[in-house]
Amino acid sequence: MAFPELKARKILVTGGGGFLGGAIVRLLVAAGARVRSFSRGRYPFLADLGVEQMRGDLADPEAVQNAAHQMDVVFHAAAKPGVWGRYEAYHRPNVVGTANVLQACRDQAVACLVYTSSPSVVFNGRDMAGVDESVPYPDHWQAHYPRTKALAEQMVRSAGNEGLPTIALRPHLIWGPRDNHLVPRIIQRARRLRRVGSGTNRVDTIYIDNAAEAHLLAATALMRRPELSGRVYFISQDDPIVLWDMVDAILAAADRPPVTRAISALTARRVGAIMEWLYRALHLPGEPPMTRFVAEELATEHWFDISAAKNDLGYHPRITTREGLQRLRRWLNEENQPS
Repeated sequence: MAFPELKARKILVTGGGGFLGGAIVRLLVAAGARVRSFSRGRYPFLADLGVEQMRGDLADPEAVQNAAHQMDVVFHAAAKPGVWGRYEAYHRPNVVGTANVLQACRDQAVACLVYTSSPSVVFNGRDMAGVDESVPYPDHWQAHYPRTKALAEQMVRSAGNEGLPTIALRPHLIWGPRDNHLVPRIIQRARRLRRVGSGTNRVDTIYIDNAAEAHLLAATALMRRPELSGRVYFISQDDPIVLWDMVDAILAAADRPPVTRAISALTARRVGAIMEWLYRALHLPGEPPMTRFVAEELATEHWFDISAAKNDLGYHPRITTREGLQRLRRWLNEENQPS
C-alpha cells in the first residue's frame, strides 16, 4: 500500500529499534519518508535502511526535544511493557516520557502524532466481548503497565483536543516474525504452560505488518481529517480466536506440542496472588510465573469492535492469521538454521 502523504516527510519513530517500531520504520522507508529513530540503543538493521538514529531516554526532555526537532510526523511506539516491577520503572518511560513527547511535538509544531496504546488500558478483569471505544477506563488496574499506559493515553487524547493533532491506537497481542516478546515467551515456557479457565475464551490478536500499516493509515487519515484528532481506535485481525488455539498455533509454528494441562481461573488467580506476595516479600529477581493480572488476561474474553478504525482510518487487515502463521513458521525455521 502506498502512502503518498508521507513521501519525503521527516518522521520520528520512538522505539524504532523495537518490534513494532521497526515494522513502522520499514513501511515508512518503503513509502519514501525521511525517518529518524529515537531509542536507547543502536540497531544495525536501521543503519542498513539508512535511518538516522538518535539515542536517549524518553524521560529526558532535552533529548526528546532534539529528536523531534524539525520533524513533520511522530509515531510514539516506545514504552516499557511487562507485568511486574516497580511503579516508577513504568511511570518514568510511559507517563513522563509521553508527556515529554507531547511537549516536544507542540514546541516543534509537529503536524500529527500517532500514539501506540493498548487495550489493557480498559481491561477491568472481566470478559470484554465485542466492545468498542466507548468502554470506560476501569476504577483500578492490576498491573503498572496498563495503569501507566492509560495515564499516557489520556494525555494524548487531551492533547488531541487542545490543538495538537493526535490519534491513539490500541493493538492487541502483536505477533509475527522478529517478535522479541510474545512469541519467544510462549515458546520458552511451552513445557510449563497451562490452560487457564474454560479454555474457550476468544481474544483478538494482530499480525505485525497489519499493526504497522494501521499506524501509517492513522497518520494519513489525521492529515486529511483533522476532526479525528483526540480519538482512539482498537485495531486487530478482526478475527477473534480462542486464545489457546492461538497459543497452540504459535507453538506448532515452532514445532512444539500443544498445551494439554489446565488449571481453573480461580486457582490461577490464587497462585498469582501468592507469587506476587513471595516476590515482593523475598525481593526475588525476575518476574513471577503467574500474577493476578496474567491469570485474568488468560481466562477472559477480550476482543473488540474495530468498525471505527475501518470507517475512519480505512484499516482492514491485509495479512490473514493463517498467512501470518505461515510467515512466522518460515522465520522461526530460518532463525534456527545453523549459521
